Amino acid sequence: MFNAKSLLDSVLGQVSQATGGKVGMQSADGLGQKAKELWGGQSTLGKGAIAGGLLGILMSDTGRKVLGTGVQVGGAALIGGLAYKAYQDWQAGKAVTAEPGPMALPQPEGTRFLPSDPAQANDLSARLLQAMVAAAKADGHVTPQERARIDAQLAALGLEAEASAMINAELDAPLDAGRIAALARNEEEAAEIYAASLLTVDSEGAAEKGYLAMLAARLKLDPGLVAHLHAKAAALV
Repeated sequence: MFNAKSLLDSVLGQVSQATGGKVGMQSADGLGQKAKELWGGQSTLGKGAIAGGLLGILMSDTGRKVLGTGVQVGGAALIGGLAYKAYQDWQAGKAVTAEPGPMALPQPEGTRFLPSDPAQANDLSARLLQAMVAAAKADGHVTPQERARIDAQLAALGLEAEASAMINAELDAPLDAGRIAALARNEEEAAEIYAASLLTVDSEGAAEKGYLAMLAARLKLDPGLVAHLHAKAAALV
């Protein structure tokens, strides 16, 4: 197994967690513009993708940096903390409300959201990466020319062979929410897979909305939990 946790951290860049746990995320528009620069003015894999998904892999280090200063939080911790917070609020029956400002993320180390065992953490990270690459395709078809540019960018990263093979296999596979939903082994992981996918796409796009709705249904997520996940993701921006 390749070092999926390290790659997930790289994909999402370094998420700065300022004093008090405040998280600042670079805007979707900024990352979309960087993607257009990289790909000759054409952004295909989710024009509104934010720090995550395939666009995150293709970003330069500068383009993937997240605003703010302080303790840096890796990708697994970001997704796990977001899903954990949404899950806890949903279980507690809290109302879905807009966060008043940058959200403080918990770090659920040792739970199903963020396993302390390195092998388990790496395995979960690999499945989250797979879900993110799949979600990045949700807004349409990748042409041969665009795929050539993607391949060139991936080659330049010098990824482990197994990691590159996984990304390429997912890019080549038909978009199938059911197959991605099958990656979840429990309700907590289902929430994380949805959260990772949500962070990858422009959730307001018609195609992306359709994919997320299908994914939530296949994951058998309660609508209330889905609403909390969306609210928490929105609070990161």
